[in-house]
Amino acid sequence: MLALFVRLVRFGLALLLLPLRRVRRARAAPKGAYLTLEIDGAVVDVAQPRPFWQRLVRSSRPRPVVLHELAELIEAMRTDARVRGLLLTIKSLGAGMATATSLRALLVRLRAANKDVVVHLPLGGDTKELYVATAASKIFVGPQATLAPLGFASSVRYVKGALEKAGLVPQIVARGEYKSAGEQLVRDTMSDAQREQLEAIQEVFYAQLLLAIGEGRKVDREAACAIVDGAPYRAEKAIEVGLVDGTAYEDELPGKLGEAGEAGEAGEKVARATLVPALRYLRRVRNARLPNVRLRPVVGVIPVHGAISSQGPMGFGGGATDEALIAMVRSARANRRVKSVVLHVDSPGGSALASDRIHHEIEQLAKEKPVVACFANVAASGGYYVAAPAHEIVAQPTTITGSIGVVAARVVLEPLLKRIGVVTETVKRGARADMLDPARPFTDDERGALERDLDGMYRAFVSVVARGRDQTIEAIEKVAEGRVWSGAAASGKRLVDTLGGFEEALASARRRAGDLDGKLAPMVLTAPRGAIPPLDPPAQAARMALGALGVDTSLLAFSGGRPGDRVLVWCELATWIR
Repeated sequence: MLALFVRLVRFGLALLLLPLRRVRRARAAPKGAYLTLEIDGAVVDVAQPRPFWQRLVRSSRPRPVVLHELAELIEAMRTDARVRGLLLTIKSLGAGMATATSLRALLVRLRAANKDVVVHLPLGGDTKELYVATAASKIFVGPQATLAPLGFASSVRYVKGALEKAGLVPQIVARGEYKSAGEQLVRDTMSDAQREQLEAIQEVFYAQLLLAIGEGRKVDREAACAIVDGAPYRAEKAIEVGLVDGTAYEDELPGKLGEAGEAGEAGEKVARATLVPALRYLRRVRNARLPNVRLRPVVGVIPVHGAISSQGPMGFGGGATDEALIAMVRSARANRRVKSVVLHVDSPGGSALASDRIHHEIEQLAKEKPVVACFANVAASGGYYVAAPAHEIVAQPTTITGSIGVVAARVVLEPLLKRIGVVTETVKRGARADMLDPARPFTDDERGALERDLDGMYRAFVSVVARGRDQTIEAIEKVAEGRVWSGAAASGKRLVDTLGGFEEALASARRRAGDLDGKLAPMVLTAPRGAIPPLDPPAQAARMALGALGVDTSLLAFSGGRPGDRVLVWCELATWIR
């Protein structure tokens, strides 16, 4: 009752203020104005709305740019004849290639509505910044900045020799020819399978980059290739090769965008463009609408972000725990407001056991409500496993996906312990009671037992995908083997249904819920309090130490987590040069 009373009060106040807000909406932007938006850090598809008290407090950290908000802004701009275009300033772009692809697609959509799109790169930019900027009608760069669309490179550090010198012996058991997770621990050089899949992914990324440069700068593929190979460029050289249109400091942009801007450079009077903050404009657009008295139906968004685990984050950047995600899925099932669900996946995988538990809950959810999986930058291994029951899978051409395989890993301390004079004595009952003791390697019998366990997990993984994708096991086996695919290639292999981003996934979830008008708003779901288990400090400390050596710590199933847990993970060993 209290919540209803609060909503009624809000509605009453909004109704009283509606005429004033409508006037402010009409004056949100003067005729010929440019809306301004700055990107300096993270870009995300969708975000949980900030609490009211957080909106009142200024934060020193830049607010992430939310692509769903940008899509809403673009829709408002498309029908507003007073708005001439968008001035997007990119200082740094914290996004993977798939997110960058979604951002670029939104800018292309705005240009298709006959709006001007201008990108300003005051600090220069690398590959991803330039990739996004090519959607603009004009690109300006800081006069002393450097542009470096160098392409893409993958660097893998093989630490077998370093581990041997330290007295550490890694043991890796994997299923899938291309399941290269952990090979940097046991090999001195890159395997042919790893090189093959990395080259295939790079080829898609590179093709997208050349296509963007070609379309945006109106050059053929050969010229686009020459632009990339000739990088980096100082600003004046970038103008000469046609990569950008001019140079500008921030205070010079209104003159550059004015109708008489170019004439003004020759000394004539400059008609300076009016710049309006995009977020202020969007707030006025929203405030011109009456709030809902009743709670309206929504599309629930369940985020699966980071490494999947059972004991809290498996890395430094947070992760997806099974207990928290299970709680979210069950909440979505029970909540009558949630008419359909977008499962937003940005994960390289993790614990096989945790992935299976999450998969089961999503499978039950899919029996009751439409579920559309949206793959962001990475949806591989366990990240793909949890999404297999979705009615539809949406991914960008540049999304890393697949890696249907399984691996188990541990580091044996025996040589190190001998070197420092540590003797281990064991008393046991049960032939394999100390099988997981890191003080010694596996016996042949124990390794055989582990391999049988992984065989079973691999068959289960293939079966889960076959059932979810409505294909035969034989068909999935041909695209499995731990192979990592780009979203474009995965679409051809029927591992992905639709190429696109969050907006395409949201549109599908709305249609599947019977919302043909596209009015259902997305609502990011959160785990109920108490659903997130605490971190395991000893395991976290071990991961930090090995992480300093360049070891992918999500592999270390026996250094924390449940005993004997298998790992469904694609190690993002490549450092993609932007």
